[in-house]
Amino acid sequence: MKKISVIAFDADDTLWVNEPYYQETEKLFCAMMHEYASPERVSEVLLQTEKQNIGLYGFGAKGFTLSMIETAMHLSDGKAGGNIVSGIISLGKALLDKPVELLGDVRTVLSDLHSRYTMVIATKGDLLDQQRKLSKSGIEKMFHHIEIMSDKAEVDYQKLLVKLNVKPEEFLMIGNSLKSDVLPVVAIGGTAIHIPYSVTWQHEADTEPVSHPKILTAKRMGEILPMLEN
Repeated sequence: MKKISVIAFDADDTLWVNEPYYQETEKLFCAMMHEYASPERVSEVLLQTEKQNIGLYGFGAKGFTLSMIETAMHLSDGKAGGNIVSGIISLGKALLDKPVELLGDVRTVLSDLHSRYTMVIATKGDLLDQQRKLSKSGIEKMFHHIEIMSDKAEVDYQKLLVKLNVKPEEFLMIGNSLKSDVLPVVAIGGTAIHIPYSVTWQHEADTEPVSHPKILTAKRMGEILPMLEN
Protein backbone atom coordinates (compact mmCIF):
# COMPACT_ATOMS: atom_id res chain seq x y z
CA MET A 1 0.00 0.00 0.00
CA LYS A 2 2.96 2.35 0.50
CA LYS A 3 3.44 2.47 -3.29
CA ILE A 4 -0.14 3.52 -4.02
CA SER A 5 -0.45 6.99 -5.54
CA VAL A 6 -3.75 6.71 -7.44
CA ILE A 7 -7.02 5.44 -5.96
CA ALA A 8 -9.92 4.72 -8.30
CA PHE A 9 -13.47 4.16 -7.12
CA ASP A 10 -16.35 2.44 -8.81
CA ALA A 11 -19.50 4.56 -8.51
CA ASP A 12 -22.72 2.52 -8.57
CA ASP A 13 -23.22 0.58 -5.33
CA THR A 14 -19.76 1.63 -4.16
CA LEU A 15 -20.22 5.37 -3.72
CA TRP A 16 -24.00 5.55 -4.04
CA VAL A 17 -27.11 3.36 -4.19
CA ASN A 18 -27.92 1.94 -7.62
CA GLU A 19 -28.93 -1.72 -7.95
CA PRO A 20 -31.91 -1.50 -5.54
CA TYR A 21 -33.47 1.04 -7.91
CA TYR A 22 -33.08 -1.37 -10.82
CA GLN A 23 -34.58 -4.24 -8.82
CA GLU A 24 -37.50 -2.04 -7.80
CA THR A 25 -38.06 -1.12 -11.46
CA GLU A 26 -37.84 -4.77 -12.50
CA LYS A 27 -40.56 -5.73 -10.01
CA LEU A 28 -42.85 -3.07 -11.46
CA PHE A 29 -42.09 -4.35 -14.96
CA CYS A 30 -42.86 -7.94 -13.92
CA ALA A 31 -46.21 -6.82 -12.50
CA MET A 32 -46.93 -4.99 -15.75
CA MET A 33 -46.31 -8.24 -17.68
CA HIS A 34 -48.47 -10.49 -15.47
CA GLU A 35 -50.82 -11.27 -18.37
CA TYR A 36 -48.03 -12.89 -20.37
CA ALA A 37 -45.66 -14.60 -17.92
CA SER A 38 -44.83 -15.22 -14.28
CA PRO A 39 -42.51 -12.74 -12.51
CA GLU A 40 -39.79 -15.41 -12.45
CA ARG A 41 -40.05 -15.95 -16.21
CA VAL A 42 -40.06 -12.22 -16.93
CA SER A 43 -36.92 -11.72 -14.82
CA GLU A 44 -35.21 -14.68 -16.48
CA VAL A 45 -35.86 -13.42 -20.02
CA LEU A 46 -35.00 -9.85 -19.09
CA LEU A 47 -31.58 -10.91 -17.75
CA GLN A 48 -30.89 -12.94 -20.88
CA THR A 49 -31.90 -9.98 -23.05
CA GLU A 50 -29.73 -7.55 -21.08
CA LYS A 51 -26.69 -9.80 -21.47
CA GLN A 52 -27.27 -10.13 -25.20
CA ASN A 53 -27.64 -6.36 -25.57
CA ILE A 54 -24.64 -5.19 -23.56
CA GLY A 55 -22.49 -5.12 -26.67
CA LEU A 56 -25.03 -2.87 -28.39
CA TYR A 57 -26.30 -0.62 -25.61
CA GLY A 58 -23.61 -0.83 -22.95
CA PHE A 59 -24.60 -0.45 -19.30
CA GLY A 60 -27.18 1.86 -17.78
CA ALA A 61 -30.84 2.79 -17.52
CA LYS A 62 -31.36 3.48 -21.22
CA GLY A 63 -30.14 0.05 -22.28
CA PHE A 64 -32.18 -1.49 -19.45
CA THR A 65 -35.31 0.26 -20.74
CA LEU A 66 -34.74 -0.98 -24.29
CA SER A 67 -34.21 -4.50 -22.95
CA MET A 68 -37.49 -4.31 -21.05
CA ILE A 69 -39.30 -3.33 -24.25
CA GLU A 70 -37.67 -6.18 -26.15
CA THR A 71 -38.56 -8.62 -23.36
CA ALA A 72 -42.16 -7.45 -23.43
CA MET A 73 -42.38 -8.01 -27.18
CA HIS A 74 -40.81 -11.46 -26.90
CA LEU A 75 -42.98 -12.73 -24.06
CA SER A 76 -46.19 -11.37 -25.60
CA ASP A 77 -45.38 -12.56 -29.13
CA GLY A 78 -45.61 -8.94 -30.20
CA LYS A 79 -49.05 -8.44 -28.65
CA ALA A 80 -47.97 -6.03 -25.91
CA GLY A 81 -49.68 -2.79 -26.82
CA GLY A 82 -48.70 0.83 -26.74
CA ASN A 83 -49.87 1.15 -23.13
CA ILE A 84 -47.23 -1.36 -22.01
CA VAL A 85 -44.50 0.24 -24.09
CA SER A 86 -45.50 3.65 -22.74
CA GLY A 87 -45.45 2.23 -19.22
CA ILE A 88 -41.96 0.80 -19.73
CA ILE A 89 -40.70 4.15 -21.00
CA SER A 90 -42.15 5.80 -17.89
CA LEU A 91 -40.34 3.25 -15.72
CA GLY A 92 -37.09 4.06 -17.53
CA LYS A 93 -37.52 7.80 -17.07
CA ALA A 94 -38.31 7.32 -13.38
CA LEU A 95 -35.16 5.23 -13.03
CA LEU A 96 -33.08 8.00 -14.58
CA ASP A 97 -34.60 10.49 -12.15
CA LYS A 98 -33.86 8.56 -8.95
CA PRO A 99 -32.12 10.48 -6.15
CA VAL A 100 -28.41 9.96 -5.55
CA GLU A 101 -27.98 8.49 -2.07
CA LEU A 102 -24.38 8.26 -0.89
CA LEU A 103 -23.44 5.11 1.00
CA GLY A 104 -22.16 5.29 4.57
CA ASP A 105 -18.68 6.74 5.24
CA VAL A 106 -18.21 7.80 1.60
CA ARG A 107 -17.99 11.54 2.14
CA THR A 108 -15.71 11.16 5.18
CA VAL A 109 -13.33 8.77 3.42
CA LEU A 110 -13.10 10.86 0.27
CA SER A 111 -12.38 13.99 2.29
CA ASP A 112 -9.57 12.17 4.11
CA LEU A 113 -7.95 10.79 0.94
CA HIS A 114 -8.41 13.74 -1.40
CA SER A 115 -5.27 15.62 -0.38
CA ARG A 116 -3.05 12.53 -0.22
CA TYR A 117 -3.79 10.65 -3.44
CA THR A 118 -4.84 11.23 -7.02
CA MET A 119 -8.52 10.40 -6.83
CA VAL A 120 -10.36 8.82 -9.77
CA ILE A 121 -13.86 7.62 -10.53
CA ALA A 122 -13.74 4.61 -12.87
CA THR A 123 -17.28 3.47 -13.57
CA LYS A 124 -19.30 1.76 -16.25
CA GLY A 125 -22.56 3.14 -17.56
CA ASP A 126 -24.25 5.63 -19.83
CA LEU A 127 -22.26 8.85 -20.09
CA LEU A 128 -25.11 11.30 -19.48
CA ASP A 129 -26.64 9.20 -16.70
CA GLN A 130 -23.37 8.84 -14.81
CA GLN A 131 -22.55 12.54 -15.25
CA ARG A 132 -25.99 13.40 -13.89
CA LYS A 133 -25.53 11.18 -10.83
CA LEU A 134 -22.07 12.55 -10.18
CA SER A 135 -23.35 16.13 -10.38
CA LYS A 136 -26.21 15.36 -7.99
CA SER A 137 -23.94 13.49 -5.57
CA GLY A 138 -22.13 16.57 -4.29
CA ILE A 139 -18.75 14.77 -4.32
CA GLU A 140 -17.55 15.60 -7.83
CA LYS A 141 -14.90 18.03 -6.55
CA MET A 142 -13.31 15.22 -4.53
CA PHE A 143 -11.94 13.65 -7.73
CA HIS A 144 -9.08 14.65 -9.99
CA HIS A 145 -10.21 12.50 -12.93
CA ILE A 146 -13.53 10.97 -14.06
CA GLU A 147 -13.49 7.94 -16.37
CA ILE A 148 -16.86 6.63 -17.56
CA MET A 149 -16.00 3.33 -19.21
CA SER A 150 -17.87 1.22 -21.74
CA ASP A 151 -16.45 -1.87 -20.05
CA LYS A 152 -14.00 -2.85 -17.31
CA ALA A 153 -11.85 -5.55 -18.85
CA GLU A 154 -8.07 -5.74 -18.44
CA VAL A 155 -7.48 -3.76 -21.62
CA ASP A 156 -9.76 -0.97 -20.37
CA TYR A 157 -7.79 -0.62 -17.15
CA GLN A 158 -4.52 -0.70 -19.07
CA LYS A 159 -5.74 2.22 -21.19
CA LEU A 160 -6.74 4.07 -18.03
CA LEU A 161 -3.31 3.60 -16.47
CA VAL A 162 -1.67 4.96 -19.62
CA LYS A 163 -3.99 7.97 -19.53
CA LEU A 164 -3.15 8.58 -15.86
CA ASN A 165 0.56 7.91 -16.42
CA VAL A 166 0.67 5.53 -13.48
CA LYS A 167 2.28 2.11 -13.02
CA PRO A 168 0.07 -0.87 -12.05
CA GLU A 169 1.77 -1.22 -8.67
CA GLU A 170 0.83 2.39 -7.89
CA PHE A 171 -2.85 1.86 -8.70
CA LEU A 172 -5.63 0.84 -6.28
CA MET A 173 -9.19 0.11 -7.39
CA ILE A 174 -12.09 0.05 -4.93
CA GLY A 175 -15.47 -1.39 -5.87
CA ASN A 176 -18.31 -3.79 -5.17
CA SER A 177 -17.88 -6.12 -8.18
CA LEU A 178 -15.27 -8.87 -8.28
CA LYS A 179 -15.88 -9.26 -12.00
CA SER A 180 -15.50 -5.59 -12.95
CA ASP A 181 -13.58 -3.85 -10.17
CA VAL A 182 -11.23 -6.47 -8.74
CA LEU A 183 -10.09 -9.33 -10.97
CA PRO A 184 -9.14 -7.28 -14.07
CA VAL A 185 -7.10 -4.88 -11.92
CA VAL A 186 -5.03 -7.52 -10.12
CA ALA A 187 -4.55 -9.33 -13.43
CA ILE A 188 -2.59 -6.34 -14.76
CA GLY A 189 -0.57 -5.91 -11.55
CA GLY A 190 -2.71 -3.47 -9.58
CA THR A 191 -4.28 -3.77 -6.13
CA ALA A 192 -8.01 -3.93 -5.37
CA ILE A 193 -10.27 -3.60 -2.36
CA HIS A 194 -13.59 -5.39 -2.68
CA ILE A 195 -16.50 -3.88 -0.75
CA PRO A 196 -19.47 -6.22 -1.33
CA TYR A 197 -22.86 -4.54 -1.58
CA SER A 198 -26.08 -5.97 -0.15
CA VAL A 199 -27.56 -6.54 -3.62
CA THR A 200 -25.70 -7.22 -6.85
CA TRP A 201 -26.86 -7.43 -10.45
CA GLN A 202 -26.86 -11.10 -11.42
CA HIS A 203 -24.59 -10.42 -14.40
CA GLU A 204 -21.93 -9.12 -11.98
CA ALA A 205 -22.56 -11.75 -9.29
CA ASP A 206 -21.55 -14.79 -11.34
CA THR A 207 -17.87 -14.60 -10.29
CA GLU A 208 -16.68 -16.78 -7.44
CA PRO A 209 -14.51 -15.23 -4.68
CA VAL A 210 -10.78 -15.81 -5.09
CA SER A 211 -7.76 -15.57 -2.83
CA HIS A 212 -5.00 -13.24 -4.01
CA PRO A 213 -2.36 -11.24 -2.10
CA LYS A 214 -3.41 -8.05 -3.90
CA ILE A 215 -7.13 -8.44 -3.16
CA LEU A 216 -8.39 -7.06 0.14
CA THR A 217 -11.97 -7.07 1.41
CA ALA A 218 -13.76 -4.46 3.48
CA LYS A 219 -17.29 -4.58 4.88
CA ARG A 220 -17.77 -0.84 4.46
CA MET A 221 -15.97 2.15 3.02
CA GLY A 222 -14.62 3.36 6.34
CA GLU A 223 -12.48 0.24 6.73
CA ILE A 224 -10.19 1.16 3.85
CA LEU A 225 -8.47 3.98 5.75
CA PRO A 226 -6.47 1.75 8.13
CA MET A 227 -5.70 -0.59 5.20
CA LEU A 228 -3.92 2.24 3.41
CA GLU A 229 -1.61 2.75 6.39
CA ASN A 230 -0.17 -0.77 6.07
